Amino acid sequence: MLIQVLGTGCSKCNELEKLVKDVVAAKGCDATVEKVTDLQQIAMLGVFVTPGLVIDGAVKAAGKMPTRQEIEGWIG
Repeated sequence: MLIQVLGTGCSKCNELEKLVKDVVAAKGCDATVEKVTDLQQIAMLGVFVTPGLVIDGAVKAAGKMPTRQEIEGWIG
C-alpha cells in the first residue's frame, strides 16, 4: 500500500504525516508513507488544496485534516 501525504511543509501537513505514520504503526500494516512536497506533483494527483492524502492513487482528503478514525477506515 502506498500512502502519500501531500503538503508543502505547513503545520497541518506535518501533523497529518505524523498521524498517518502513527496509524500505520498501530495497525502494523505493510504500507509505505511518502511525503509529497512538490506542487506540480501534488496538482498532478488532482489535489489543489493541502493538506492532502492519497492512498493507492485514490484521493481521500484534500484541504482538510481527516480524523484518526477516517484514516484507520481507509487503511483497513
